[in-house]
Amino acid sequence: MQLECVFFGPFREDVGDKTVIWDEDVDNVGELLRELEAAYPVLSGRLLDSDGSGMGGLAEKTVVTKNKTDIRHLEGLDTPLEDGDVLRLVPSVYGG
Repeated sequence: MQLECVFFGPFREDVGDKTVIWDEDVDNVGELLRELEAAYPVLSGRLLDSDGSGMGGLAEKTVVTKNKTDIRHLEGLDTPLEDGDVLRLVPSVYGG
């Protein structure tokens, strides 16, 4: 499976690239975010809620879209992923 992960604002600076092509097999958004946090430790706790205060397991100040639709309007972290999907990861304070 190949996914395109597009990072905005501070996430882009921390990852060092605007776009990362993810070639690992993942079933859903939550699994992808866990793997991204493991691959980029600087993102740890900034994508997924680590203390229970976020929206549906997503870190409070993060917006994630799948093919331009906010995952909160889909199935949240359980949103299934398919080959070719584009995920955008935006700190909400940056995305305005």
